[in-house]
Amino acid sequence: MKKVRCIVISGYGTNCEVEMAYACKLAGGEVEIVHISELIYGEKSLDNYHFLNFPGGFLDGDDLGAAKAAANRWRFGKIKTTGEPLFDQIMRFIKEGKLILGVCNGFQLMVKLGILPGLRFQYALQLASLTYNDSGRFEDRWVFLKLDPNTPCVFTQGLDKLYLPVRHGEGKFVVQDENVLTAIENNHLAVLKYTHPETEQPTMEYPFNPNGSISAIAGICDPSGRLFGLMPHPEAFLHFTNHPHWTREQLSEEGMGLALFHNAITYIKQNIL
Repeated sequence: MKKVRCIVISGYGTNCEVEMAYACKLAGGEVEIVHISELIYGEKSLDNYHFLNFPGGFLDGDDLGAAKAAANRWRFGKIKTTGEPLFDQIMRFIKEGKLILGVCNGFQLMVKLGILPGLRFQYALQLASLTYNDSGRFEDRWVFLKLDPNTPCVFTQGLDKLYLPVRHGEGKFVVQDENVLTAIENNHLAVLKYTHPETEQPTMEYPFNPNGSISAIAGICDPSGRLFGLMPHPEAFLHFTNHPHWTREQLSEEGMGLALFHNAITYIKQNIL
């Protein structure tokens, strides 16, 4: 039986690649952590994988804004051995129906690359962005999340609610104009929204919405549902002992975050292999 081959990108400030790789492994994938320089020098190729993971961290120190320098590297960099633009490998990966997941800094990267939300308006490639939290500080807390039951996102099928940690300074989701937000909402691309724990409804109230994201959006997918980015960290809740109340509550052995990786591996087995 063919194995689902997962690639987790590391380098230049990522710091969640080990947890993300472990999530892929627990879900049944065969996984490699690959430094981006290995792609640039032609030692590895995205063509050989089914599931691309962009982990969290602080790419290039976020010196030009979260993931901006990394987005330029991916968009304009070329493979040393062939001269092929690195971005062409990503576009080929997408056209072949494969999956991409970006978490936190990885989500910021996907948005600033223009592959999320993936809507093609004539006047712009990058239709959205992620910017500084309204609180003006780094937010490190757990959040309640509600999922859109009509989303095409393959990662969240069968799920209703999630409880995951966030840890970011630039997690506020913003759009270029109201038309973009309308398109995201109408196409059910706002996969996750921050919710109030009492009402279980999307909220703009701090700290339940930790960054002030427009329309309480915590994660989005593209129209195919195969590209997904989110600020909360599913790879940080893989086992019940990751939960902040694990000594006081009866919890399932598997953490909620692992379900996203299970769904990804299952989709690839059923639709790509």
